[in-house]
Amino acid sequence: MRKRVLVASNRGPVSYWFGVDGTLIGRRGGGGLIAGITSGLEALAIEADVSWICAAFTDADRAAARQWDADPQGPQDSPFPPGILGSPDASVLRDTVIADDGDVTVRMLDIPPDTFDRAYNNVANSTLWFLHHLLFDTPNQPQFGHEFRRNWESYLAYNQAFADAVAEEALAEHARPEQPPSADADALIQDYHLSLAPRLLRDRLGDTARGIGIAHFSHTPWAPPDYYRLLPDEVGRAILDGMLGADHLGFHAQWWADAFLECCEAILDADVSRSAPMAANAVARVIHRGHATEVAVHPLGVDVPALRARARADDVQAYITAINQVARGRKLIVRIDRTELSKNIVRGLAAYRELLATRPEWRGRVVHLALAYPSRSAIPEYRAYTEQVRRLAQEIVEEFRTPDWNPLILEVRDDYPRSLAACARADVLLVNPIRDGMNLVAQEGPVLSERGCALVLSREAGAAATLYGEALLVNPYDVSETAAALHQALAMPDAERRRRSDAMAAIAAASPPAQWLGDQLASLDR
Repeated sequence: MRKRVLVASNRGPVSYWFGVDGTLIGRRGGGGLIAGITSGLEALAIEADVSWICAAFTDADRAAARQWDADPQGPQDSPFPPGILGSPDASVLRDTVIADDGDVTVRMLDIPPDTFDRAYNNVANSTLWFLHHLLFDTPNQPQFGHEFRRNWESYLAYNQAFADAVAEEALAEHARPEQPPSADADALIQDYHLSLAPRLLRDRLGDTARGIGIAHFSHTPWAPPDYYRLLPDEVGRAILDGMLGADHLGFHAQWWADAFLECCEAILDADVSRSAPMAANAVARVIHRGHATEVAVHPLGVDVPALRARARADDVQAYITAINQVARGRKLIVRIDRTELSKNIVRGLAAYRELLATRPEWRGRVVHLALAYPSRSAIPEYRAYTEQVRRLAQEIVEEFRTPDWNPLILEVRDDYPRSLAACARADVLLVNPIRDGMNLVAQEGPVLSERGCALVLSREAGAAATLYGEALLVNPYDVSETAAALHQALAMPDAERRRRSDAMAAIAAASPPAQWLGDQLASLDR
């Protein structure tokens, strides 16, 4: 009997946009979470029936969902063959789209735009993301008043929509005459957008839940108890209770799992056992409301063969040629980030400025290529941060530029092939987030490096838990330390840089997405 796997995430593996003539054009979805899950599912597809439930994210996504409703052949230029349409409760989900991608079925939920905006922008991104990355300007933010409570109701409705959809898929499978009630089905719920969904799903499944494994994975850090208590008491308890509706909870690093367990003890007074015999990767068991939840650490690495194959494509090779022409034989420092507050781009640029100011021997001998992808432009703080990045980059160029040397190239646009090319060409890779759940760029750089790259890595990135022996770790707030690490990386002998890079590439290869996903599923099968 083939395994039934139900994935639930905010973003999905397909998205749509409008062409110049107004027609809908489909493309594969992006982002580290999507890439990791997609790669893992590709390895599982031959032995599992997979359904992926996600939100209609844009107006084009919603139009695509409605076009599926009007025409089962689906939108023209879809990256997927035709699918079939479900019929959810219109008060919560106005439309769904189901499309087949090989053995993966994608069901897109069109949640009312106002509900989506409040849940996604005002709670998930402006509150929970800021909380877990310790980003609040606490003399001024957060402020939890009437408006937040209204936003929280939307976040609850958003999670209810996903729980309903996953339950519908799971129960439909169980209702098939050819499938006994004990048919093997697992639900994999992703990230802070859906922290309430595990408990809501368990409640909806009722007694059937005994035959369906529920896992939740957090791709972000987790706030320590003292900071977590910034949330209103009822909200903080609801999030922990929601996640403990799962059978298995996963985190990228031990630090984040420990912080979650400390919150469970301090805020819920839950029974946390760190010493009971447990499966590989598990670090504790939490008993709350009579249900046991296993908490485990699952570092996410890189699908090395697939990544290197993609980097050999013509578009990437063309970018490598272009980057070489810009560098003109100089050392190349690369960073690749979203223009997101936790990525710490401003301090990274300040460190490069200090390097040039205090180590004049590098002037004319190094180029900093900073690739920044626009992120969350609906949130005012993100728009302001992007402009701050632009201003500082321009100041550095104006301060140090000479007629034959441009010290810094900043590009704020989304271009995946260009990012792969930059990784391949980098002598030094700078990854200095304030906090990060894992950070795949820190692993992709060494994997793709042509000559070996030195990694300057924040000690607050989850990747530091696995790469600490070979990366140059820095305090992300210490600009001078980061500047010194950049100097050390640039001056590193070629043989040492190659050795460190190869070692980090091997570490990244040791936890490929298929293993990362498979370990979580295996924990539900016990």
